[in-house]
Amino acid sequence: MTGRQWRDETFEDLQVTSRESAGRRVAVVTLDLPDRRNSMSAAMTASWVDLMGLLRLDPDLAAVVVTGAPPAFCAGGDLSWIVSEPDAAVSDLRSRMLAFYRSWLSIRDLEVPTIAAVNGSAIGAGFAIALACDLRYAAADAKLGVPFTSLGLHPGMATTWSLPDVAGQAVARDLLLTGRIINGDEAFRLGLVSRSVPAADVLDEALAAADRIAAAAPVATRLTLQALRGGGHADLETALQWEALAQATTLATDDVHEGIAAAAGRRAPRFQGR
Repeated sequence: MTGRQWRDETFEDLQVTSRESAGRRVAVVTLDLPDRRNSMSAAMTASWVDLMGLLRLDPDLAAVVVTGAPPAFCAGGDLSWIVSEPDAAVSDLRSRMLAFYRSWLSIRDLEVPTIAAVNGSAIGAGFAIALACDLRYAAADAKLGVPFTSLGLHPGMATTWSLPDVAGQAVARDLLLTGRIINGDEAFRLGLVSRSVPAADVLDEALAAADRIAAAAPVATRLTLQALRGGGHADLETALQWEALAQATTLATDDVHEGIAAAAGRRAPRFQGR
């Protein structure tokens, strides 16, 4: 790599650390504005966009873990500007919201698995960031919800798509129409998160998942991720056609021979991503 590297940079309202795992890198991103419960400030938003652009350029990146500076994960967008701009035109507001959504949802453009370690409250757009990740682990007592309508707002940050994509229409309609807040235990029961654990263990769970991903074959992982994102394949035939091509691609890699040899030798594989 040449030029700027994410692990050497500092970012306003974000803390970013690099974790070495199986010869690859895991980025641990902490939303870092605890006095405002890690709400999405303008500076944090700009830092996020910059960071996502740099992460996309790292060929050794295996996974990204996102968490919040305690005690919250993310309280959502900073709504103070709404009060200060009561006469803003709909067209201007639409442009502003689209830019905001696309800035934060840029995490979906990464070609590696992303993991949300929801260590505390994740509300509104903050919950949307967790939903935008591929995997989610939540503190049992974390508060999660999308109470947009209780503020007089239509839901944003693609939650009318991501909630049903993750947990189905029934759960999405319940949470979006009632605006009720749930805890991590209920989020697990509803299928919104992979696991609900004590708050002190959330980041460790997410990092353990990242380590397992880093130890897997990079080409196979990226192709699997593409198959699963966006709600998966439209039908059985589409899945068969994709898998026939994608599995054939992995069969042509050195990694598949390493994986088979490692399994036969009862040792950990050493994948090279080729």
